[in-house]
Amino acid sequence: MDTLTPATSAPGTPPPDPRRWWALAALVASMLTLGFDTTILNVALPTMAADLGASTGEQQWMADAYIVVFAALMLPAGLLGDRFGRRRMLVAGLGVFLAASLLGALAQDVHWVIAARAVMGVGAALVTPLALSVLPTLFAPEERTKAVGIASAASALGLPLGPILGGWLLNHFWWGSVFLVNVPMAALGIAACVFLLPETRDPASPKVDTLSTALTATGLGALVYAIIEAPARGWGDALVLGTLGGSVLLICALVLRERRVERPMLDMTLLAHRDFLFNTIAATLVMFVLSGLLFVLPPYLQAVLGHDALGTGVRLLPMMGGLLVASRVAPPVVARFGGRATVSAGLVVLAFAGLLGSRTTPDSGYGFVALWLTVTGLGFGFSLMPAMSSALGALPRDRAGSGSGLLMTLRQVGGAIGIALLGSLLAAAFRDRLDVTGLPARAADTAGESVVAAHLVAARTGSAELAASANSAYVHGMGVVLLVCGIAALVAALLAAAFLPGTPRPTGTSTTPDLAGAEADARQ
Repeated sequence: MDTLTPATSAPGTPPPDPRRWWALAALVASMLTLGFDTTILNVALPTMAADLGASTGEQQWMADAYIVVFAALMLPAGLLGDRFGRRRMLVAGLGVFLAASLLGALAQDVHWVIAARAVMGVGAALVTPLALSVLPTLFAPEERTKAVGIASAASALGLPLGPILGGWLLNHFWWGSVFLVNVPMAALGIAACVFLLPETRDPASPKVDTLSTALTATGLGALVYAIIEAPARGWGDALVLGTLGGSVLLICALVLRERRVERPMLDMTLLAHRDFLFNTIAATLVMFVLSGLLFVLPPYLQAVLGHDALGTGVRLLPMMGGLLVASRVAPPVVARFGGRATVSAGLVVLAFAGLLGSRTTPDSGYGFVALWLTVTGLGFGFSLMPAMSSALGALPRDRAGSGSGLLMTLRQVGGAIGIALLGSLLAAAFRDRLDVTGLPARAADTAGESVVAAHLVAARTGSAELAASANSAYVHGMGVVLLVCGIAALVAALLAAAFLPGTPRPTGTSTTPDLAGAEADARQ
């Protein structure tokens, strides 16, 4: 096993190996790749829908296939790295991500794109927890905070850059380029990990529970499938009801099994900590809103307002800007007023943004959209970051690793359900409001699949009325989604105000969200 001189400055010990910062560069390349992929697809979905003939449900699956697999496999992937070598699993994860990205770029059918996205989720599940868990072996405590901040910033940097990069690629190349761009990034990460990263493992970690992993994947997959299919089939459809019932049984079986296992992979007893539970609920609901919003907004900017892909990416920046500003301002606010006040206020701001956004009309223009997008970003920053930090701060140090794993899993679940539920709500509202009078039955069905499809039908038939109706119907559906987002955020704010602890942290206490650091410390 490769070794690296321990990063320590204690008297009588060898000096830290200078390769540790190059090793960090390998991790940064890995995290940046995943950061891009988190948001780059959202800008590409309208173009892909037009070229591949994808319905709203199929677009939801292109986004959700990645998230569901990611959420289901993240915990077992971390355990595999602990037992068989973190560098080995990191390289394997990046290799899987590279191959799946190549498959997605070359796909000519929407089902192959969905399959590629699911395999990319496997790779991301291997990379995300392992890229952060190796930091304690590389850096001494006095350097670790800086290293964690750099790695976390690399992942966060991909969020605002993803839409811009995706828009530029779509303006100059075909939609497959948003997948192809991952190939050199992942290859760079693989090379850096092979040559710069030491091998580390923890043989004492729990074994991967195959049955629990299967229950997680099938339970979440069945739940998301039922939510996505319900608008088209109807909530009373036998398949939808059966799949919903099956998902409930599978998830209940998972919870019962994890409660009985001596060393559970998904430690559900952590939810008995009230502070952890309600901060986790707040963070999950925020991800529910964020993922749904990023799904419904790009088609509005492209199909309704008529911006190209690059213009769409640039026009998402007010939200990212608000998020980055709030994430910097939130720590001192938490230090002064406490976690409960900050998280509750952030959720109220988020609720206001949702209610304001629900007033958008086809004639509002981008200025009004930029206003509520900025407010949305501020609400996200003031609610998500402190909630995550407070959730982990409520746990004993020796359970920070399992707590961070559970928190990250529930966040991903919230994102997947947000896309599925809010996307389905949008699809149903759009179909109900769309006027297809005078169209042949087949053309009417095609137009009802999505606003992009409706515009294609309108172009073929020369119907300006259908295009105007599609714009109006989509904005109506988006308004319903934003209204639901606002109500969900308001409910979360009331829960936070009622149940979160209200004692302010002492001034000077570090409140920067260190999800990665907490997990890394627990893996020492």
